[in-house]
Amino acid sequence: MWSRLGEEAGGGHVLLGFDFPIGVPAAYAARAGITDFTAALAGFDERFYAAAERADEISLDRPFYPMRPGGRRRQQLLDGLGLDVWTDLLRRCDRASPTRPAACALFWTLGGSQVGKAAIAGWRELLAPALREDVDVGLWPFQGSLEGLLARHRFTVAETYPGEVYSHLGLVPALRQAGGKRSATARRKVAPRLLAEAQRLDVAADPSARAEIEEGFGAGPNGEDRFDAVVGLLGMLGVVHGRRCSGEPDDPVVRRVEGWILGQKA
Repeated sequence: MWSRLGEEAGGGHVLLGFDFPIGVPAAYAARAGITDFTAALAGFDERFYAAAERADEISLDRPFYPMRPGGRRRQQLLDGLGLDVWTDLLRRCDRASPTRPAACALFWTLGGSQVGKAAIAGWRELLAPALREDVDVGLWPFQGSLEGLLARHRFTVAETYPGEVYSHLGLVPALRQAGGKRSATARRKVAPRLLAEAQRLDVAADPSARAEIEEGFGAGPNGEDRFDAVVGLLGMLGVVHGRRCSGEPDDPVVRRVEGWILGQKA
């Protein structure tokens, strides 16, 4: 993937936004002895990524749970990791804000809103191999400021969250009124806002992309994912163009262990 992206960029620098958590909660990190997420990520083994089948298999070295549904409870995950309350499994950027509800906990892998399986795939198949194979990649904010990473590295990786960008673009009321982002009707309703934002950012959508946006990305099952990809991209471009700050707080725990969502206010 990295070589292909490099070729497509024609020698330029590449910013990639991934819609999965990058970083671990501070409470878990403290118990697991993690003080530098980038270093830890390069060393996670297959046991770490194998979601526990039973509650007694959960450990600091095997934190994802459960492998499958059926009688699994959140308290089992807390007990297995030696944590007290569910918010211990949320990073600071995951917690509820005035513009959106809390995100799902990183290590929980059950339900439609879970993010654990995406993190497993993204870390194991993309980010960890890049770090181990000496790809010229920088992980924001762990290895520096966004501006600095973009200047120093061929590839810069940041965490994006379309649910955060909805409020930046003023999409939330219209989406709610029309049935939510899973509805093609709702996605069509906010199409003018997406196209207007692209124009403000001096982004030219080719005819096929414009048609997809105007049609609400179709009624198929992956329309929601394509919609989120465009929303996330516009959020990234807003930061790159200086319309919004990258947002990471001046907190060593956030910058070294937990990470941050690009464009989210501290």
